[in-house]
Amino acid sequence: MTTTNQLSLALRLFGVVFCLIYPLAMIWPSGWAWHEGSPASNDYYMMIVGVYATLGIFLIRAASDPLRNASLIWFTVWSSLVHAVIMAWESLRTPMQGGHLMGDVPALVLVAVVLGALMKRASATA
Repeated sequence: MTTTNQLSLALRLFGVVFCLIYPLAMIWPSGWAWHEGSPASNDYYMMIVGVYATLGIFLIRAASDPLRNASLIWFTVWSSLVHAVIMAWESLRTPMQGGHLMGDVPALVLVAVVLGALMKRASATA
């Protein structure tokens, strides 16, 4: 499997996961939601769900030609790292939010590391 094919697969996989953030919050709220109650009971959370679902759809679309969609992929890498750092900080300073250190924080770092490494390799071989 070529690096570009691996990158395409990773984009599809992460795109689908981003589209499933709402169900993840229902299954494991302490790792994926920052509020009490159902995911739909918080306007902020629903905004994040909308942004990530949209990003997920565009990542799936980018999988057909990753190198032509490099800016979207690099945005996903860097915004995921920034999001993870902010969430890790907030998890440490906010009581009762420790589940995020084992839920969405590592997930965001994984997205950034995998997509970043594959983009570097794919760009080097192009």
